[in-house]
Amino acid sequence: MPAPTSLPADLRRPAYGTATLADVLPGAAAALGVPLDRGDVPADPLGLTTALAGARRVAVLLVDGLGADLVRRHADLAPTLAGMAAPAGDLSAPCPSTTPVSLTTLGTGLPPGSHGVLGFVTDVPGEDRALNHTQWRDDPDPDTWAPQPTVFGRAAAAGVPATVVAPYAYTGSGLSRAAYRGATYTGTVGAGDLAALVLRALRATPRALVYGYFADLDLTGHVRGVDSDSWRAQLQLVDRMVEHVVAGLPGDAALLVTADHGMLDVPAATRLDLDAVPELDDGVRLLAGEPRARYVHAVPGAASDVLDRWQEVLGERAWVVSREEAVASGIFGPVDPGVAARIGDVVALARGTWALTASGREPGPSRLTAFHGSLTATELAIPLLLAPGASLT
Repeated sequence: MPAPTSLPADLRRPAYGTATLADVLPGAAAALGVPLDRGDVPADPLGLTTALAGARRVAVLLVDGLGADLVRRHADLAPTLAGMAAPAGDLSAPCPSTTPVSLTTLGTGLPPGSHGVLGFVTDVPGEDRALNHTQWRDDPDPDTWAPQPTVFGRAAAAGVPATVVAPYAYTGSGLSRAAYRGATYTGTVGAGDLAALVLRALRATPRALVYGYFADLDLTGHVRGVDSDSWRAQLQLVDRMVEHVVAGLPGDAALLVTADHGMLDVPAATRLDLDAVPELDDGVRLLAGEPRARYVHAVPGAASDVLDRWQEVLGERAWVVSREEAVASGIFGPVDPGVAARIGDVVALARGTWALTASGREPGPSRLTAFHGSLTATELAIPLLLAPGASLT
């Protein structure tokens, strides 16, 4: 393996085992008395056992796309979120900073290189096809593609009921099975329903670990942009949802609010349409990933030429390295050899506000307004906010 590769100054390496999304559920479970062995990583590096002292029930709400920079920028629109405590400061999303990777990182307490969900779209090695993790059902089998046990399963085995409250559409999906196996899945139909069902699950048993997932802020950002009236209105609705949960917390319960990634708007001037640059397709078997985090799989024997060509054409628009260099850099955490081939022969992570779209192959995603996936501070920084129940204050 080559020596560790330095990242450009504007990109950051997630601090796995110190302050990332992977540390949230283990800390919450530890506060509830669930024994967790995380190998060389501390069970609770965020200190949530102390922050949640006395809690018998903990809810973790993940708001898709609620980056820490965005929360601070719009504190006036989200007074409930702005008024919550921040027991561990900003955390980091994993790499790539995208929803399937982050949700599996949260659920398993592991970095991407250990759990195997390594991108929004990844190659299925040996099968000459790609897997979109948001459309995944049972092929490949989730129990073999991403078999790692989850924190939910460990909590349930320790006698702490674990409940996931998330959209009905994701019930039984491959991603839900990979990220949430071991929990009872309760489907939701909107923000009000999610808030009510999170509170119902908290009240149902004397001890509980409850997780809620809300997707609409991310969707609004992608379609309208994070600098839009639509996004700001959606943030206000999120704040009202959180306010409702906080007001209804049992006295011995606590709510943690976090996110899977931040987002940024991408103007037309910083979009490179890969389909308009034919030489970038020379020697390429499969283009995977997403516009700010590309995996390029080469035909046999062409990886070196593809790397050279992508580095030359993309220049300062992206950090372009080989799979081996990307793995050695630590951006995925330790990478299990059995999943390494899911990463492209070439990895291209966008810098600044650049996006590597593909208007012919990916017309829908290429038309979006805001993106995420790379390692800029705005994409990686996610909040961890705490509201305690009345008897914990």
